[in-house]
Amino acid sequence: MIYFYIIKVRNYLFDKGVFPIRKVNAKVISIGNLTVGGSGKTPAVIYIANTLKEAGAKVGILSRGYRRKSHGFLLVSDGNKIKTQVKICGDEIYLTAEECRVPCAVAERRVNGARKFIHSTNINTIVLDDAFQHRWIHRDLNVLIFDQRFVKVAGRFEQKLIPLGSMRESFSAIERADVIIINRKFSEKTTVPPKLKKYFEGKPIYYAYYKAKGFLDVKDHQYYPIEEFTGQKSLVICGIAQPYSFVKILTQNKIDAKNRMIFPDHKNYTSKEVQLIRKNFYDTNSYSVITTQKDAVKLTQYGKELDDIDIYYLKIELDIEDKDEFNNLLIKKICK
Repeated sequence: MIYFYIIKVRNYLFDKGVFPIRKVNAKVISIGNLTVGGSGKTPAVIYIANTLKEAGAKVGILSRGYRRKSHGFLLVSDGNKIKTQVKICGDEIYLTAEECRVPCAVAERRVNGARKFIHSTNINTIVLDDAFQHRWIHRDLNVLIFDQRFVKVAGRFEQKLIPLGSMRESFSAIERADVIIINRKFSEKTTVPPKLKKYFEGKPIYYAYYKAKGFLDVKDHQYYPIEEFTGQKSLVICGIAQPYSFVKILTQNKIDAKNRMIFPDHKNYTSKEVQLIRKNFYDTNSYSVITTQKDAVKLTQYGKELDDIDIYYLKIELDIEDKDEFNNLLIKKICK
C-alpha cells in the first residue's frame, strides 16, 4: 500500500505539471514495461532502432545502464566503435550497441543525458530503453511491452505491485501508452483475458515473437545451425529475468538442457562463477555450454579461462505480426 500511494502521488504530480516533463531537440520513442524484467525490451529496442535507422533517421539508443559500474553520462558507442567495457556500461546497452551499430549511451538522468548525447553525436532520434516510468523526459511515442505469459495469468499473485508481486505500476498505467506490444516469444498467440481487457481497450496492440536464428560461438562468433545441436547434452547457463522461454526453445529443438545453471538477471560473472561453470561442464560430461546473447557479452572476457570449452549463444530476433502496419505507424510518428 505504501508503494501504491507513492506511485499514485508521483504520477499525479507529473499529470498536473508539478513535476516538469522536459523536451529535447530530437524525436524520442520510449520502450518500457510494467513489470520487473523479462518482457523482451532489449530485442524490441533493437528491432525499433534498426527500423528507424533503415527509414533514414539518425538514431541513437539511450539507457540507464542497469547495474553498470559507472555513473552519469557515458557514451558507449559512436555507431562505429564501442568505447567501453560491458561491466562499465551494462550488458543490455552493450548488446544493443553490437547489434544495431548506432550511437549508444547511458545516463541515469535521461534529460541531461539526452542533451549530451545529441550534442556529442548529432543524432535526431532517441530510442529510450526502459523508460516508461521515467517521466521527466517528453516522448513522441510511448511503447509498452508485455510478456504474454504474464498477461494471460490474470489474477495471479505476481500481478501485484512490488514487493508482493512483480509490477512496477498497476494496469491502469496502460493509459499512458500509445502502442502496446504483447511478446508471445516462442509460444502460440493467446488473447488478452477478459479480466484485463478494459485496460487494453482503445490501444493499438501488436503481437511480437522470437525467431531462433542459430548458435554462434562466443569466442569467434562463427555461426552454426540449430540442427547441429539436436540430441546433444549441453550445460545451459542463463542469467536473465525469465529463463523459461530460453529453456523452452532449446527443448523444443531436442537439445538436452537438463543440466542448468540459472543465475539472477544481469548477472556479473566473476572468476568464481567461471570456475564453477568449468566444473559443472566436466562433471556432467556435457558436449557444450549454451547461453543467451546477453550472458555471452559478459562471458567473452573469460575467453582464456574457457578456452578448452565449446561455448555458444543462441541468436534470437524479435519480429512483429502485422509488421508493415507497425513499421508504418512508427515511421509516420517518428520520421515524418
